[in-house]
Amino acid sequence: MNKIAITLAAALASTSPAAAQTAVPAAAPAAAIVLAPVTSTNAVLRAGTPVSFKLLEEVTTKDKAARVGQRINLEVSAPIEIDGRTVIPAGTPAWGELTSVRNKGMWGKSGKLDAQMLFLRLNGRQIRLSGAFDDKGVTGTGAVVGAILLLPVAGFFMTGTSAVLPKGGTVGGFIDEDVPLAFATAAETPMQVPAAAQVAV
Repeated sequence: MNKIAITLAAALASTSPAAAQTAVPAAAPAAAIVLAPVTSTNAVLRAGTPVSFKLLEEVTTKDKAARVGQRINLEVSAPIEIDGRTVIPAGTPAWGELTSVRNKGMWGKSGKLDAQMLFLRLNGRQIRLSGAFDDKGVTGTGAVVGAILLLPVAGFFMTGTSAVLPKGGTVGGFIDEDVPLAFATAAETPMQVPAAAQVAV
């Protein structure tokens, strides 16, 4: 009889409220991390935006080297920014084309080059450009007149100078189309969401 009473008392003690309160609670889950969404702001690079370019090669009529249709290698010399963000960095490659070539000749005729902007290439996209640039050599007209007065035949052999677009020289152009832009904003600091508080049973 005493053995049965002791066993029953032990069972009751193990299920008492005091025993439940002293039980070790389960480990709380770690705080969850929720990243703030990345947003974007749309803008447009407008047609007519001026751009400065630097020639990467010399183009000249000397020795009749220049040809109509010849491509000219250039690069953007100063970055283009919108809302404080660089949209066309310096060094972006661009191309122009010779549209007219006149070599120097007799009777003091000087050389002349006419060229137009074609396009620049940025992030795999080709963006149209507009604008023209040229160079004209110095004519020898004054020398020819003097030569004719002294010796008429000599004027025939007087020539002007060749036209030269020098390497490193700068020319201007314009964006020739509206270019949509998308600015990705920097992700915000992750928001910490704490785990639910442990509730005592």
